[in-house]
Amino acid sequence: MLYLSFTFWLLFIVLAALGVQKLWSGLVKPRVINIVLLPGTLVAQLGHVLGLLITGATVTNTALYQDGDGEPGTTQNPKPRIPVIGPVIIGMLPLVACAVCIFLVVHPLGVGVLAGFGESRVASNLPTSLPAVWELLRDFVSMVESLVNAVSAALPGNWRLWLFVYLMICLTVRMAPFPGNIRGSLGAIMLVGVLAALAGLMSSSVHHLVEAGWGILSLTVPTLALLLFVSAAVRGSVELGRLILRNG
Repeated sequence: MLYLSFTFWLLFIVLAALGVQKLWSGLVKPRVINIVLLPGTLVAQLGHVLGLLITGATVTNTALYQDGDGEPGTTQNPKPRIPVIGPVIIGMLPLVACAVCIFLVVHPLGVGVLAGFGESRVASNLPTSLPAVWELLRDFVSMVESLVNAVSAALPGNWRLWLFVYLMICLTVRMAPFPGNIRGSLGAIMLVGVLAALAGLMSSSVHHLVEAGWGILSLTVPTLALLLFVSAAVRGSVELGRLILRNG
């Protein structure tokens, strides 16, 4: 169940990040979003390029900023030399690169937030009944509330906390797949979940590795959920205002 939950939350992260990005693009131009999220874009692009190099694929049309729409440029149809696993590596490394950077910035910059966040963690077991689904949703909302309270208590603080919040937004939102790589990234997550479960049956170290990364997962999920809720509310309010002005 641990590996199934791990795969579920990874899918949630990717889809929530994609949702936030799409909601933002309806309010401002993509080039503005790309400029604001530049640290996260840089990390995700480095992960993408590293995946291409590891798998022997050709690196083409890769850029932090394209002249047309301002979106990052990525290699389309890279054709890696490693079959099956090659596309998985290319699809997963941007996500892994962002997760590693979150781990690196959490302890030196986000100690105040972590202290307030406490031991809140996403569920490691998925619900198997309707009451369990409602319980999961209540725990999920409580976890988002804990994150809001932790950030509110830590801020206003020193520049390290502000930098931590900014980098968390950049890195979590940039966990969204690059244009043209959405299906590949989702498929890669599913395959990684299956491979991790099989490896976990043969070695307990894989199980311990997943558990060790659960803290970062538990911080990333509510961050993206909060961004998604706020972005949807703002986008909805803006669209409602536009509708009233057009038909008023």
